[in-house]
Amino acid sequence: MPMDRSHLPQVLAIERACFSKPWSEQTFADELYNDAVSLVVAEGEDGAVLGYGEVSVVLDEGCLEKIAVAEDSRRQGVAEEILGAFLRFGEAHLAFLTLEVRASNAPAIALYEKMGFETVGRRKNYYADLHEDAILMTVEFDRIGTV
Repeated sequence: MPMDRSHLPQVLAIERACFSKPWSEQTFADELYNDAVSLVVAEGEDGAVLGYGEVSVVLDEGCLEKIAVAEDSRRQGVAEEILGAFLRFGEAHLAFLTLEVRASNAPAIALYEKMGFETVGRRKNYYADLHEDAILMTVEFDRIGTV
């Protein structure tokens, strides 16, 4: 479902737990009103935010900016659900979707490969604070005959 301001407290808690340089509340608030960005959340039956994701779009090119899942909700298909929503959007509207992922993040890389992404490059020391490379991955959408 689309993210809104009511989700921010839970999203920020997940953000802080998942990233060494978490985004601020203001950054998320600004992104909520950015027409080139799609922010979504996955909610549990009780309305709790289990995870969230962001894709930015320029023309027909998409970039998966982040997917994060609460620690107690991992390995339950939450990230796959979020990524699936972005892939369905991509199939309808984009030529391709790209992302960068930490080279050591084997579970994420495995998920991306399962969902059709291919490794297309490596960015040396992309995560400078961690002294770690990023793997650049992309999935192309066949839009022949679409308008």
